[in-house]
Amino acid sequence: MILNNKTKRLLIYFVGLFILALGLTLNTKANLGVSPIMSVPYSISQITGLNFGDLTFIEYVVFVFIQIWIHISEKNKILSDLLQLPLSLIFTRLLNIFSTYIPTSNQFGIQLLILAMAIICTGVGAAMSLSMQFVPNPGDGIVQALAGKFNKSVGLTKNMFDCLSVCITLCIGLIFAHTILGIGIGTVIAVLGVGRVIALFHHVFESQIIELVQEEKEL
Repeated sequence: MILNNKTKRLLIYFVGLFILALGLTLNTKANLGVSPIMSVPYSISQITGLNFGDLTFIEYVVFVFIQIWIHISEKNKILSDLLQLPLSLIFTRLLNIFSTYIPTSNQFGIQLLILAMAIICTGVGAAMSLSMQFVPNPGDGIVQALAGKFNKSVGLTKNMFDCLSVCITLCIGLIFAHTILGIGIGTVIAVLGVGRVIALFHHVFESQIIELVQEEKEL
């Protein structure tokens, strides 16, 4: 059976989200520090015992409503913002499923291996889903919205947003648990490594992505 372009894009998009959810979960299982955006719900989960996926969903809902506020005068973008809500629900359920079945390890060598797999999966998953130009993950959507709002590059805005997330996480941990939660060497490696994996993915598959998206737009 020959798939049309839109079906191919949707398939790549959802597979990308699946891989991204796996990567983010592996990042928490490495116990070396989670990604900046995920560090806020992760630290709250560690302190309160509340479900990590549910707290991530709440964070994503906040991100979506910030985007709606930013796009309040751009009605054509609000629908895309709202579609992030059901996407977030599905995505965070995947986080819960992966968290249930993937074990953690205290052996440093295995932790490094898990972290490496997390970085690869997160980068590949993010690149696959974003390149298909459908509904963005709220973590990416809010960065894009803020970049447009303040007329800054997406890269710079992403770096600033990551720094803000880390600062919030540090404050939560130090104030409520009197220790640092969710931030570690793995956080730094993830920030640097995921970007490189995304860049490599686009370098290898750039022509196929452009061809697939352009042909769909021309139809």
